[in-house]
Amino acid sequence: MSTKIYASVIASVSLLFAPYSWAAIKEYHLNINQEIVNITGKPVKKITVNGKFVAPLLEFEEGDEAVIHVHNQLKNQDTSLHWHGLLLPGLMDGVPGFNGFQGIKPNGSFEYRFKVRQNGTYWYHAHSKGQEQDGLYGAFVIYPKGKKPVAAHENAERDYVVMLSDFHETGSDQIMANLKKSAEYYQNQRETVGDVWKQIKQQGLKATWQDRSMWNQMRMLKTDLSDVTGYTFLVNGKTPQQNWTGAFKTGEKVRLRFINASAMSFFDVRIPNLKMTVVSADGQPVQPVSVDEFRIGAAETYDVIVEPQQAHYQIEAESIDRSGFAIASLHNEMHPQSQHKVHIPTARPRALLTMEDMGHGSHDQMDHSTHQQMDHSMHGQMDHSSHQQIDHSKHGQIDHSAHQQMDHSKHNQMDHSAHQSHQSSTENQKAKSKTVYGWANAATPMGHKALQYADLKSLTSQPDTRPAERELVIRLGGTMERYIWTIDGKKFSDKDFEPLKVKYGERIRLKFVNESMMAHPMHLHGMFMQLENGQKAANMPNKHTIVVPPGQTVTAMLTADELGEWAIHCHLLFHMSAGMMSKLIVANVDDSNAAPQKTSIQSSQGASHAHH
Repeated sequence: MSTKIYASVIASVSLLFAPYSWAAIKEYHLNINQEIVNITGKPVKKITVNGKFVAPLLEFEEGDEAVIHVHNQLKNQDTSLHWHGLLLPGLMDGVPGFNGFQGIKPNGSFEYRFKVRQNGTYWYHAHSKGQEQDGLYGAFVIYPKGKKPVAAHENAERDYVVMLSDFHETGSDQIMANLKKSAEYYQNQRETVGDVWKQIKQQGLKATWQDRSMWNQMRMLKTDLSDVTGYTFLVNGKTPQQNWTGAFKTGEKVRLRFINASAMSFFDVRIPNLKMTVVSADGQPVQPVSVDEFRIGAAETYDVIVEPQQAHYQIEAESIDRSGFAIASLHNEMHPQSQHKVHIPTARPRALLTMEDMGHGSHDQMDHSTHQQMDHSMHGQMDHSSHQQIDHSKHGQIDHSAHQQMDHSKHNQMDHSAHQSHQSSTENQKAKSKTVYGWANAATPMGHKALQYADLKSLTSQPDTRPAERELVIRLGGTMERYIWTIDGKKFSDKDFEPLKVKYGERIRLKFVNESMMAHPMHLHGMFMQLENGQKAANMPNKHTIVVPPGQTVTAMLTADELGEWAIHCHLLFHMSAGMMSKLIVANVDDSNAAPQKTSIQSSQGASHAHH
């Protein structure tokens, strides 16, 4: 089988495809293999698709019939592909053990065939073992019907995928073995003795002792923002030194389709000196929001429109543990490029987790004098991942009625992004300038706007605004000591694991309660959730992946309008592999009743395209 991508567009007239008569068939062949690649200067064996690392971009138009032939050329491994964020029949979703799909055996093939019922920015990846970490992922872009290559309603002249990922020289099997050996295996950013002395100076010996004792009892580190370190961060498979570059001309609008295809990483994304207008979240159009930066969790996507004027810009995606950057460039093609070299920015301060991130509601470890140094008027520019603005005395519930009205007497609801901009000249305050507190704190400069989930509003009205008939509570937990991650206290592999069950057409509320010390990007297959982010029901944004910060609760509405067995899991690969996954079954329990009206997912033109 040639490693060349075969793509053809054919008018279908066969009775076999009668439901999709006259639809264009767009066909790809994907050959999955394992080869030596050299990304960082050290040759290592990774997964390739059609001979390339990373997998190729797949492009479709809404209304196409997708036919994707996947050929497993791996010698000793089953494989699979999941089409992340797509609405399709359960068998085509690509998760082994769900809907009768059993994976693709070595030397075997599988034909994925489905109607493309939406448009937007999506991606695809393996759902087998750790193959996603080892290179089996790629971008999946669906253009509005007749709109390619113009970028939907914004009429952008350029359209680029900016796919972020984390490359590790160690194979995924060994990474998991290392984490099982010790959850702190990759914790190379621990606090030092100097950090302890600094805390004693700020808070006193007694408060420091109590704080340290509490963390030791939990067997936790304040620096535990990422489970795995040692990553090289990539843009479209390129290292910062290789510098992926998108061209533009002055006066053009450019659409950038950001995809976080990493296995374990969150990023804070910015383009210095260039405003970004967010127009889509998880492939679904939102009302435009102008921002300077945004945080993107694993598996999320954001589309932004930019209007570059200068000769050169640098796209900077910094990992939240501040261990590195994914770097790319935008360059004016009318200017010589040789004058512009990659600049690795100075890392922003690394945030320390707090007791509130643990859901304990105590702030003993923070110097409360810093409260007076924060700009209360700037609370709207807090990093978006803190969007829920929860009353932490009741961290199991989000107070949506108070969403836009922060209690300024509580420091956790202040603008932590202004922390670095309000230091006085005292030595004590200078010492604190390198420390920021709380998972959500991106150290956004004062006066800059960081996207919050609360900013996201659906571009068109949601077709289903019914209240929830019932609530499903999904408790996220884990034991770092043994590196076990759970949903409702169970690993997916446990014998007494029970799937979640809902009726077809039922309107439910999903309540994600994070009882762990780490953020979890929770992904639902097969359907979109409407994030309860303080908007009216008609304006709530569609999301397929929702970041649930440490110690917080996030809720979303769901109309169960896709029959089948759907995975719901943390999209941090090693959390899912260690057990944080469940199954949501949508079934007709009474066939005598007429099926409820189907909920539609928006297209960029506001049309409904979610029919069976």
